[in-house]
Amino acid sequence: MAGSLQTYRNVLNLTGPLLPVISFLGRLPTAMCQLGSVLLVAETSGSLATAGLAGGALAAGQTVAGPPLGRAADRYGQRTVVLTAAIVNAAAVTGLVLAALARLPTGPLALLGALAGASVPQVGPLARSRTVALAHRAGADERTVAGALSFEGTLDEISFVLGPALVGLAAALAQPAAALLAAAALLAVCGTAFALHPTARQMTAAERTGTPRGRLPGAVHALRVTMVLQGAMFGASQAGITALTDELGRPSQTGLVYAAMGVMSAAAGLAMVAVPERLAPRARWRIATSALVALSVPLLFVHTLLGLYVTVTVLGVAYAPHLITVFGLTERLVPAGRLAESMAFLTSGVVGGQALALALSGRLAQDHGAVAAFAVMVVAGVLCAVLSWAVRGLGSGRPDAATVEAVASGVTVDPRAPVDS
Repeated sequence: MAGSLQTYRNVLNLTGPLLPVISFLGRLPTAMCQLGSVLLVAETSGSLATAGLAGGALAAGQTVAGPPLGRAADRYGQRTVVLTAAIVNAAAVTGLVLAALARLPTGPLALLGALAGASVPQVGPLARSRTVALAHRAGADERTVAGALSFEGTLDEISFVLGPALVGLAAALAQPAAALLAAAALLAVCGTAFALHPTARQMTAAERTGTPRGRLPGAVHALRVTMVLQGAMFGASQAGITALTDELGRPSQTGLVYAAMGVMSAAAGLAMVAVPERLAPRARWRIATSALVALSVPLLFVHTLLGLYVTVTVLGVAYAPHLITVFGLTERLVPAGRLAESMAFLTSGVVGGQALALALSGRLAQDHGAVAAFAVMVVAGVLCAVLSWAVRGLGSGRPDAATVEAVASGVTVDPRAPVDS
């Protein structure tokens, strides 16, 4: 425990105490806007189909535009990219609220939703890449880098839980428009603060451009696929939990059940820093995906609210470790000059997978009950596990600089060759 606390102290020494607060508040609006837009458009238009299109357009915009924004941050620096995106996103979200309140037709609402999604400033992925770059620049050891990724993963989990909860609270006390306007204001202030924080200036041009841009190892693409599948698990679990609580006559418990899973996931994410360094990254990935399968299967047999709470809470133990492991593997494999882009790719994969699975499993749950949605979730977990056992080229430790540069330059490298631990 003492060692873990010291690791997190080392991470905070790198970033300073203010950056984590700013980055957390800067990513919170993203977690609020998806649910908030659906609730607002459903209330003002009276059409769930229109609300679904607006929410889907927002998710699609974020999925498609996330990687290019990360690539721009790698090339031009985070300050300009985040500052521009934060201002545009705050304006787009405000425009979506005004358009919904004015009861504009579906087309303009979907376009504004897409703009709001496409302009998300990617604070979470960029905070990860910034902290990792600071750690490497300071000559930090692997445990500190792993601690940075665990800490950032935990901030993500907390935002995913707190964001929808704040939207639900605002909807209950006022209306969803209040939550979305608050999100726009928070993003304008904290997104700007994140862009202007001194750590953005500390990243030199060499660290932004890193090694040459070029072909990525095949394992990186497999990691991106596994994040889409992880997002599918999120979407299917959300649909299944919603359907089961409705079947049990307790729809008000949906948010609390999902929050219980998120809280446990956040706690597991913080504990990841205690994993022994001798446990190879490949082994960590395989253990995490095996846990996803083993802990999701019981949901197929849950028929009570208490059983749902217990099963979902235990499942949360597997979520953050899998996400953090995939981010860590990606950080090891990609050239420094593609780190922000690659982190954004992973986050966009989660968003896209969640939106697609929510649409599919929601329809299945409506026709066949909650167990159908949970089946989609189990299948996605199994596919994650299959990938973790099938992928080669991960090695047992961090590849040396020559290997990374050779891969980035398109030189063939034997993935079975040993790498330094």
